[in-house]
Amino acid sequence: MWGGRFTKKTNPLVEEFTKSIQFDKKLARYDCIGSLYHINILKKANLLTGQEYGKLKSGLEEVIDSVENGSFEADLSFEDIHSYIQHLLEKKLGKVAHKLHTCRSRNDQVVFDTKLYCLRNISLTLNLFSNLSKKLTKLVNDNKGLFIPGYTHMQHAMPVSLCLHLDAYVEMFTRDVKRLSNAFDAIELTMGSGALAGTIIDSEKYSSPKSGLCGSLCSPVNPIDTVSDRDFVIEILGALSITSMHLSRLAEDLILWSTKEFDFIDIDDAFCTGSSLMPQKKNPDVLELVRGNTGKLYGNLMSVLVMMKGLPLSYNRDMQLDKEPLFDSFEIIQKELKVLTKLAPKIKFKKENIAKQLEDECLYATDMADYLVQKGVAFKDAHMIIGKLITSKLKTGKEIKKMKDSELKKFSPILTNKAMKKIIDPKASVASKKSVKKRSAK
Repeated sequence: MWGGRFTKKTNPLVEEFTKSIQFDKKLARYDCIGSLYHINILKKANLLTGQEYGKLKSGLEEVIDSVENGSFEADLSFEDIHSYIQHLLEKKLGKVAHKLHTCRSRNDQVVFDTKLYCLRNISLTLNLFSNLSKKLTKLVNDNKGLFIPGYTHMQHAMPVSLCLHLDAYVEMFTRDVKRLSNAFDAIELTMGSGALAGTIIDSEKYSSPKSGLCGSLCSPVNPIDTVSDRDFVIEILGALSITSMHLSRLAEDLILWSTKEFDFIDIDDAFCTGSSLMPQKKNPDVLELVRGNTGKLYGNLMSVLVMMKGLPLSYNRDMQLDKEPLFDSFEIIQKELKVLTKLAPKIKFKKENIAKQLEDECLYATDMADYLVQKGVAFKDAHMIIGKLITSKLKTGKEIKKMKDSELKKFSPILTNKAMKKIIDPKASVASKKSVKKRSAK
């Protein structure tokens, strides 16, 4: 593509070291879509005849069809997907394909391709999020009225409804969707940057309304910024990293709940693996990989941030290194959302085991303190009273619900056996929390 300037052939080691087709082949469809827009602009600028435009359009559509029907195979001996598609068109159409690169640089070409790839994959990811949220909501609805111990510092804290616990993840996913939607809305598809300073074509000819192929198109405000901007990649990688963290936390909860120590849930056999040595093992490998993949997504974000931090304007070859982290992060998140959407509805809660955990009277200590506060005791004093009551229970091993009034009144004259029995109940504990706003219907 630049042979006229050089007197020597590129060293094969350089060709192998610099090529990117092994990963940017994923951009083939988007590259052809960009070229369809580009030849239309060239026709409007009288740089292509109607006949030349028709031939190029037909050739590009044929490549798109081959991508969509799965017959497209990139020749990995080429430097990148742009040069390979150029080769295919030259082979099929002859010299008219030489005009395809008029007023165009791979610098702006790859930005367009990558942005269009991002728009497509954000949309796919948002749909997958919607599917997972629906399955989580169904899991909540199928287990209404089920209470579990709530934890802080991995210690029993107070009873909560399972609905409230799982809904925390729905809230996280709502924020994830908003971040990705904002990234989608911020992407502006432009053409006309050339290598870095614009082209000889009037800016208005680059304007194009939204179509089925992609969003609306316009000329760049600052072509130097356009060809050297990877903020959109970093924003998406950041959003996907946060998403991965949320999925990892969900996976960790499910892993803990499936252990013998917790024994709250049973994960369907179809989503677990066994051991090559230990016959009894049932391992939550899917969830462990969801948890483990978070490190990869963090690494992908950091690799692009570090790669971009010292680059002078405008385009530099370093920037081709944004593709693999971007592709990898999208693919990991999409796979995780798909598998979790299938796994979640098959989770079975072991209600008897959970009920035993809810018998821990320490879970209701805050409710006991709140009871004293409602009777006029200052909270600091109530905290001290119940703290001493819990210490006594743990030291003597006697259940609070079985203590007589005379025993309870040693800690406070307000405490009675009847009141304690009423308080030490998960349903009553959860119902007493009135500050939680009900979710509006969606």
